[in-house]
Amino acid sequence: MTVAAPARPGAPAVGDLAPDFTLASTAGADVTLSSFRGTQQVLLAFFPLAFTSTCTAEMCAFSEDFDQFARARTAVLPISVDSVPTLKEFKAKHAIKVDLLSDFKRQVSRAYGTLLEAKFHSNRSYFLIDREGRIRWQHTEAELKHRRDDAELLRQIEALAG
Repeated sequence: MTVAAPARPGAPAVGDLAPDFTLASTAGADVTLSSFRGTQQVLLAFFPLAFTSTCTAEMCAFSEDFDQFARARTAVLPISVDSVPTLKEFKAKHAIKVDLLSDFKRQVSRAYGTLLEAKFHSNRSYFLIDREGRIRWQHTEAELKHRRDDAELLRQIEALAG
């Protein structure tokens, strides 16, 4: 487990069952985390806000490496507090391949301990969830401008599969 910033008290830990949720996506359909159980690993990638430089670079990298995540049988679910229309515009402008999820009410960000209450958006945080729905790796950035590169994320995925 890697944690660069302290988790909020009560936030799920490595080994815990990941809190289930259903969120609206840029694809038009709701996405439920538990629907991936038994079939795919899931990488939850909480990001602060669309159209910011680090978030744009991160989502474009997910697009560039989309096939590598698919080969690793891992669904990438980026989550922000932006509205669905904002996320759709962001996705279209940058030709982002992955569907983006809107946590506009901030309930999922709170449940995962990623919400920065004073800023009213999420910290950049990652949760790797296995096929049984358990959190197997977690990382929260100490600074919003930092992000994990996809090579590191793919190494964590390979280690889980290994």
